Amino acid sequence: MRCLLLFAAVAVSAADLSKLRIHELAEAGQSAALADLPRLRAAQKDKVFTTEMPNPVFRLSDLAFLAPDRKEKLDLYLPHGPARKDRPAVVFIHGGGFTGGDKAEYRSASVSADLAREGFVVVSCNYVLGPKTQEGVWPQNIADCREAVRWVRGHAQELGVDPERIAVAGGSAGGYLALMVGLSDDKTGPGGDPLAKVSAKVAGIIDLYGVVNFSKHGKGDVPGASAAEQAAYLPENQGDPQDPPVLILHGTADTTVDIQQSKDLVAALTKAKVVHEFIVIESAPHTFDLHPKGSGWMLVSLRWTASGQAARDEIRSDRADVLAPTLAFLKRTIGK
Repeated sequence: MRCLLLFAAVAVSAADLSKLRIHELAEAGQSAALADLPRLRAAQKDKVFTTEMPNPVFRLSDLAFLAPDRKEKLDLYLPHGPARKDRPAVVFIHGGGFTGGDKAEYRSASVSADLAREGFVVVSCNYVLGPKTQEGVWPQNIADCREAVRWVRGHAQELGVDPERIAVAGGSAGGYLALMVGLSDDKTGPGGDPLAKVSAKVAGIIDLYGVVNFSKHGKGDVPGASAAEQAAYLPENQGDPQDPPVLILHGTADTTVDIQQSKDLVAALTKAKVVHEFIVIESAPHTFDLHPKGSGWMLVSLRWTASGQAARDEIRSDRADVLAPTLAFLKRTIGK
């Protein structure tokens, strides 16, 4: 029962939406499509949010992004303010142990709202759920997340997004999926599509306490894959110097995914000379958003100069909140 509770999606109530300053563009249960976006946004112009909901973000829920027969949808978060044509975008992937969770859970909504409030267009996506032993789940879950990136890039004009400035992020199982989307090849890697006409490549990756090695996490192998193919499913095997920068966040009090998973990823990225930043939040548990409980954090970054020399930087904070370093990472990778 404890594991089921750990992986349960926490619904976002109306009070939570108000707390997160999220304004739904469409009424609950109302069918919406991207083509409705200009009309729905225009309807907000005469509304005043400064007292009830200062600096809100707008959400259009349950947009289709996969094949017509698929039930999984995505939520679109848009910043308040003037429309632009060149905003950076982030695709956020929920957690839930690969078998549960939802795009609209509190963590996903909180992170998405925080980033949208800072000017990013954010998409929070669902993907096929189920154990590795269930046919049709692996690597379809990775493929679904790649399709979310392709959806953003393919609709960049309607969304006001720069298609070259897209990052991917995720928490727990979503952290793993974000790493796979960002580090493995979008055509030949697990869940890749060699026939895709739109790229699923990203310019930055954010991994919140994700699993990077199944066997070390006690989850076993991916069934139906050979020993050689198993290695392709481990993000720690995917790094190379051409990969986008990676931000890793993990709490020392995480009892669900051992922080050693992230330390192993740091070691692998260092060996592969992938630019990365690792934030360790003291006393933070699992399943946090960008405002975790804890007693401070330490950030260690590693990059390589044009001459191939490693450059290491270290920053400390006595506050657990990680919104500022996350925004700084996104600004460096996809701009603002």
